[in-house]
Amino acid sequence: MEYYTEPERKIPIVENVDVLIAGGGPAGIGAAIAAARHGCRTMLVEQAGDVGGIATIGMMSHWTGATKGGFYEELLERSRDDDIQGSKNVINPEKLKNVLLQMLGEEKVLLRTYTLAVDAIVENNCIKGIITESKTGREAINAKVVIDCSGDGDIAARAGAPFYKGREEDGTMQPMTLMFKIAGVDESRAIFPGSFETNTITPKGPVQDLGKENLPFPTGHVLLYRSTIPGVVTVNMTNVVGMDGTNALDLSEGHRRCRMQMDTIVSFLRKYIDGYENCYIISSASVIGVRETRHFIGESTIKKEDILNAMQCEDWAVQDAHFNFDIHNMTGSGLDKTGCQEKFSQKGHYSIPYGCLVPLKIDGLLLAGRDICGTHMAHSSYRVMPICVKLGEAAGTAASICVKKEIYPRNVPVKELQELLKASEN
Repeated sequence: MEYYTEPERKIPIVENVDVLIAGGGPAGIGAAIAAARHGCRTMLVEQAGDVGGIATIGMMSHWTGATKGGFYEELLERSRDDDIQGSKNVINPEKLKNVLLQMLGEEKVLLRTYTLAVDAIVENNCIKGIITESKTGREAINAKVVIDCSGDGDIAARAGAPFYKGREEDGTMQPMTLMFKIAGVDESRAIFPGSFETNTITPKGPVQDLGKENLPFPTGHVLLYRSTIPGVVTVNMTNVVGMDGTNALDLSEGHRRCRMQMDTIVSFLRKYIDGYENCYIISSASVIGVRETRHFIGESTIKKEDILNAMQCEDWAVQDAHFNFDIHNMTGSGLDKTGCQEKFSQKGHYSIPYGCLVPLKIDGLLLAGRDICGTHMAHSSYRVMPICVKLGEAAGTAASICVKKEIYPRNVPVKELQELLKASEN
């Protein structure tokens, strides 16, 4: 490989803040609101034009998984569509975009969209801020605490925090999906299979069997969700396997392949599924949905057994988390052999240790979202958006303690953090 050596140059420091969040998805929103509400000068940096991540520009159908309390409940209440069909966990992406911007504005969070967080400023194994790239150019932002909510842990990785990718034994990562919406659905006759294990019987056969038999590899499963608009359905059926969400070439090619699958999926729905005979595409996500990339190594690690045993740890940062092992097939369509959705029998809620938010080696840094410290199996449960919101809220609250006490995240008194989190639920 050939290399180009950049000439040395001075980068302007455009802001000095208490707490800096990289990534404006559900975890980033939770972190920014929490830090600001605890009195910190807070900045959120997001590469897209809108905040919300997969919940908005990723066109996710609904808030999946279960948790309760805190900022997540407030977010659901403010973004729900009472005058339109659907339960409170069904997402109206356009309304949610505006609600999130309003909430950030109310808390005076400094917002930089259309801005990429591209590098970490590190001195003596302590992160001091980040480097950004935008239309304005290359700039630096200093911060007392940085929270990586990028999903992939981009800033943590560039800072030197240790990690591995994907499944422990071979590095394989879950497939990626581009969500899209269709209109023209007759909901009085339509079905809405919401999991791989939902194999609804139709006049032409079991729906998942029809998908496997008639959709080209690597598509093959049928996942369809009601939206907030009558006759409009969110489709979670595109699929690309064997790709790395931290590689720009893979993201580009994965996005292209998913788009090429959409017309074939619509043709399948028209031909085989009652109520979808006249359906057509009306919109698609702006970004591909990446399920799994980096797992960081931290002060604590949450494991499969912790979820199966509904672990209640004393040093929790998140309580009341619940979801199944949502592992999409690593080599094709449908549910992976290690996954479990409808048949997941563990009904109890589990907690996530604070140490899972604190990576080894680098001080001044917190993780929130699917990039926290957990195994491949555990990650398939805590990666869902409601739990990511709570992880963000915990990280933002912990960062505020760091700022006020002038300490590193790994030295945060967990009992004090828990008291603040409990107070936010009232």
